[in-house]
Amino acid sequence: MSNQDELLAELARLKAENEALKKPAARGSITFKVSDKGAVSVYGLGRFPVTLYKEQWEKLLERSEELRKFIADNDSQLKKKEA
Repeated sequence: MSNQDELLAELARLKAENEALKKPAARGSITFKVSDKGAVSVYGLGRFPVTLYKEQWEKLLERSEELRKFIADNDSQLKKKEA
């Protein structure tokens, strides 16, 4: 009986997850997911997710101020995506 209860609980969880995936994310919203390979995927930045492993995100985040300065310094050369 426990096995059947576990199967029913898993079925309910999968149905809820499926319904959540069917709902379109609010435009402009950013969401995170752990990929099948254990990396962090960021959705909502473009057509495809940006996926990096934990150590890669940490390296990037450690240099966030440097990245902001680079963007500011090169603003005239950078293009902006129209919404």
